[in-house]
Amino acid sequence: MALIVQKYGGTSVGSTERIKNVAKRVAKWKAAGYDMVVVVSAMSGETNRLIALAKEIQPHPDPRELDVVAATGEQVTIGLLAMALMELGLKARSYTGSQVRVLTDHAYNKARILEIDESNIRRDLKDGYVAVVAGFQGVDRDGNVTTLGRGGSDTSGVAFAAALKADECQIYTDVDGVYTTDPRIVPEAQRLKTITFEEMLEMASLGSKVLQIRSVEFAGKYKVRLRVLSSLTPPELPIAEEAVSGTLITFEEDADMEQALVSGVAFNRDEAKVTVVGVPDTPGIAYQILDPIAEANIEVDVIVQNIGRDGLTDFSFTTHRNDLKKTLDILERVRKHVGAREVIGDDKICKVGLVGVGMRSHVGVASKMFRALAEEGINIQMISTSEIKITVVIDEKYMELAVRVLHKTFDLDQPR
Repeated sequence: MALIVQKYGGTSVGSTERIKNVAKRVAKWKAAGYDMVVVVSAMSGETNRLIALAKEIQPHPDPRELDVVAATGEQVTIGLLAMALMELGLKARSYTGSQVRVLTDHAYNKARILEIDESNIRRDLKDGYVAVVAGFQGVDRDGNVTTLGRGGSDTSGVAFAAALKADECQIYTDVDGVYTTDPRIVPEAQRLKTITFEEMLEMASLGSKVLQIRSVEFAGKYKVRLRVLSSLTPPELPIAEEAVSGTLITFEEDADMEQALVSGVAFNRDEAKVTVVGVPDTPGIAYQILDPIAEANIEVDVIVQNIGRDGLTDFSFTTHRNDLKKTLDILERVRKHVGAREVIGDDKICKVGLVGVGMRSHVGVASKMFRALAEEGINIQMISTSEIKITVVIDEKYMELAVRVLHKTFDLDQPR
């Protein structure tokens, strides 16, 4: 029997009425003969509420205890959804991350999945149950509750699909697929019927909120067939229609996709730029700066080291805005150690990028992009490229203008 893993985000389970609709949708697929595993997030806004409660008690919550608090949001949702399925006459059983044993490392608030013991779920599926699993959470080898970071429920869904060798992992959100850019900024944005894993990974790395980047990495690594769908469509929608809707994330580029020069414009406003000014231009200086950042489990992205003059250079990189203060505190100690002049942080920047597999076989994309930005008076602070992505760091106040200009420059407003 075919196995489907469905993942529902916070807006999809944001009220008891929406939870009942999820149950109807799951029941529809179950009635069609599919084995069903459902991974859910906390109800919309619940995780933020729990974190705010923790901060009322402790301004900088202890990471271990914060995970204990934050993980309770999903526990409520799985129980409610299991009850809703039972009300429809289905056999259902809920699981927390520790009950399944989603084994993670020890990095509280940003844990990574090491393995999943799916034996309990397989037994329940064999007995005709729908398995309802809490996303976002796991447990380390010492039995401590851990969470996977924001958007971690996507990763949980893909991880279960990989462990169970599901036929498809369906990610249900409040949008009906992946678009050429955010329709709230560019109303003419077009829904993509298909997109490659590489493109989706680059879009996620640039801040596309449709899928969490680690979930895309996981899906690509374990060859999980992934589809993004809307949970706001009627739950009674025929399966034949629902199964081919949304956006399918593919393993290989087909001929049509290779013809697309650019597939989308992505952006991320939750960014900060850090510059260490006047560091010695000597071998190993990049390591001395970035190693303490990595040890603190802080992710960095665009990295630029300027040309050295008089034995000194400047070293810049971007990181998440929420990590800026912690990063500056670490680098102040590094500055004293290496003899740098100063450390500067800027939280008024953003990243905007073009993504497309067609870039591999076409020239002139960068110059066309830079010309379009220049004509609007938008200054580029940093540039990063890969085979299928060009990213620029610009002043945050120009973000929406840059997105609209690039979307039009590369004809992304045309029907796909």
